[in-house]
Amino acid sequence: MAETQKSNLQLVAAKAGVSVSSVSRVLNGGSASEELARKVREAAAELGYVPHASARTMRTGRTDQITLAVADVGNPVYVQMMRTVTGIVAKAGYRLVVSSTGADPQSQIDLVTSLNRGYADGLLMSPLRITEDLVEAMKSSRLPIVVIGTLPADVALDNVRADSATGIGLAVEHLVAQGRRRIALVNGPVDTVPGSARLAGYLSAIERFGLATSAELQVTASAFTYKAGRKATAALLAQASPDAIIGANDLLGVAALKELAAAGRRVPEDVAVVGMDDTDAAELATPSLTSVDLGSAKRAKAAAKLLIRRIAEPGAPVSRIVIPPALSVRESTGGPA
Repeated sequence: MAETQKSNLQLVAAKAGVSVSSVSRVLNGGSASEELARKVREAAAELGYVPHASARTMRTGRTDQITLAVADVGNPVYVQMMRTVTGIVAKAGYRLVVSSTGADPQSQIDLVTSLNRGYADGLLMSPLRITEDLVEAMKSSRLPIVVIGTLPADVALDNVRADSATGIGLAVEHLVAQGRRRIALVNGPVDTVPGSARLAGYLSAIERFGLATSAELQVTASAFTYKAGRKATAALLAQASPDAIIGANDLLGVAALKELAAAGRRVPEDVAVVGMDDTDAAELATPSLTSVDLGSAKRAKAAAKLLIRRIAEPGAPVSRIVIPPALSVRESTGGPA
């Protein structure tokens, strides 16, 4: 491979009328005049020459790739994050590689181990579950890592998180202002970072507004998915009569809308519904879904910029950023279409 690489460089050099070292410097991103760079790139294009990625990585120590690891690439929140991160890293000269790891921390540990072999220059992670083993794998990684989500306070890693507790408080406040008193929560698994945070926020807000809470008004879906949300909402309606439902994400909120319609319950006349994340799914739902904007795009942008900084400045101070929430009111709670 090395001999082939060398001969290809010699062909490009001969075509451009420059030295082999000049070709190598240009194609590896080194300094060169505009005229020299133009000659080399035109010659390489005419010959169909593409530098070998692994050889270049060995020389430069860079892959020019950043990995984004999320639990479910089909979730609208992660789609928003992918779009945002792609634009940020591309401007910095990186390609984005996406990995769907599921909710199992071991899959994320395996990914960190794999990437440490030199397959990426940095990793953005949004883990659903945080375990001691996962934290240890991230802390001991030679690869720069930024976490989109909540980390234990003593973990010295850059992270960007949403304020779920305040967000769900906004939802409860909005519903209480409409006279709703039996506010139910359709949550995802409570052993996950978002599930535990949203349950805590819900209970705190219910207490703050002096509302009665009961186990029958709280149901837990097996996952943060539409299908799991339909099943959980059906169970809720079989055991309670809420006048409002908060879904722990927009997929659960849309599932609640569909299950209420199937049960003959009017939205918002009989039951108001609020989702969380404010994704495209909320706006496309019928009726459109009021949702708490947890700033997924803002989180992704901040995290991508932190990672690029961390790659360039390994010794920079650790940053922890919290993105404030906002409420987008739509038809499901009596707002405009």
